[in-house]
Amino acid sequence: MTDNTSNNSGISVVVITKDEEDRIARLLKSVFFADEIVVVDSGSSDKTLEICKTYGAKIFHHQWLGYARQKQYAMENASSEWILSLDADEVIPEQTRVEILDAVAVCKHDTKGFSFPRLSWYLNRWIRHGGWFPDRKTRLVRRGYGRWIGETLHEKLEVDGEVKRLKNPIWHYVYRDISDQIGTVDSFSTAFAVGKKARFPRAYLVIGLLHSVVKFFECAIWKLGILDGLPGLVIAVNSAFYVFLKHAKVWETSLNTSRQRHRS
Repeated sequence: MTDNTSNNSGISVVVITKDEEDRIARLLKSVFFADEIVVVDSGSSDKTLEICKTYGAKIFHHQWLGYARQKQYAMENASSEWILSLDADEVIPEQTRVEILDAVAVCKHDTKGFSFPRLSWYLNRWIRHGGWFPDRKTRLVRRGYGRWIGETLHEKLEVDGEVKRLKNPIWHYVYRDISDQIGTVDSFSTAFAVGKKARFPRAYLVIGLLHSVVKFFECAIWKLGILDGLPGLVIAVNSAFYVFLKHAKVWETSLNTSRQRHRS
């Protein structure tokens, strides 16, 4: 009888960083089981790299390429059979660690990746509603069978082969505070608007307003965000604001284009 299971269960953890001194240690402590840790840094000016060195990480310096390309570069510098790609604000809890090690030890050669639910901590509680959970992500891949794709936002690990679903979550410490969330809303909405051209800019602004109202009710009511209490309400309001803001910035782009025409 042929043994169709994997005979190499080595795991590399890869992470991209820039100025993560306040949270990178929490991640690195949780991945002590890894055979190697690969850190790709794009210019940290704080103590991020000093902390990474204390955990024995292999550090690579690389200019920022965007999320997908930066994570791909990190993955290409890993040497183990399995590569676990994580963000600096994530943690592998004990139950998930055990499940990972068991899964890669007995999986068949046809299995090329594993996905996880992701559970986010925000405003002193775990967020289980409002569209934030289970937020399933593919993060563990057999070396040579995965690549990161996506432009600017919403990068995704694409796997060439079967992806199994694990049940235990990655913990995600999503924002440091409300100001951090607002900062992300601002930067992500700007990234969305770059290069966008609205045929009818004013209509686009109205559509953004209507979509934001729908988004609030989607997060708070339809997806039961109100069950997460006041943090759920904050999430719903800020999600609606993001939807409005990205449309408003596309409209703003049309104003800038109009000004340039008048000046010329």
